[in-house]
Amino acid sequence: MADHVHDPSSTSRLRPGGAVHFSGERLFDRVARAVCEANCLPRKELYESWEVACRARKRLRGRRVVDLAAGHGLVAYLMLLLEPRYESALAVDRKTPLSAGRLAEMFETRWPQLAGRVERLRVRIETVELRPDDVVVSAHACGRLTDKVLNAAMAANVDVAVLPCCHSHRNCDQGGLQGWLPPDVAIDVVRAGRLRAAGYSVWTQTIPASITPKNRLLFGRAQRPMADEPAALA
Repeated sequence: MADHVHDPSSTSRLRPGGAVHFSGERLFDRVARAVCEANCLPRKELYESWEVACRARKRLRGRRVVDLAAGHGLVAYLMLLLEPRYESALAVDRKTPLSAGRLAEMFETRWPQLAGRVERLRVRIETVELRPDDVVVSAHACGRLTDKVLNAAMAANVDVAVLPCCHSHRNCDQGGLQGWLPPDVAIDVVRAGRLRAAGYSVWTQTIPASITPKNRLLFGRAQRPMADEPAALA
């Protein structure tokens, strides 16, 4: 998204006046204007969530999006907007921001087809009951939360995409690889290995470093029959 004059990595809040920077008619611009009007999200979160949702919808199969450690739930809304085959979404976070309702209202006003399709739960990740037709996403679940997201997906044998952050060198498994790799990279390599050991097909990508240095995106596709699912997009 380098065509915008402002820094996509900024943690400053997007305010209504910022909508002038998103004057186009691409879906991203329309989403950005809605986020500006909601007046509750940092600029960085908009760009991160967009990049994750655009990539995840190409890889993940299923009918319901489950956004774990969801914060405002922006990834859940974007997944529904970007991919018609997703029927509904569940946004899960123990501490949902008070302004999450404002963002939801803005999205459901601008895109009426989203009304009532995103459910929110204020519970721990471990208590979420996942269904066989779910896909799990999580953008910047801090530290060991990313491992809890992966554990939940593997336990239910469903597809998953995570953008890890805030790697805890003390508490996250580095697999003894820190002698060869930077600790953050070692932790994510171990995570990819755990998915493969559980029978998942694994893909790795990065989102632009201009948005965040914590830009490694990890996908896992569960090995399960999906007879009614169309062929995966490249």
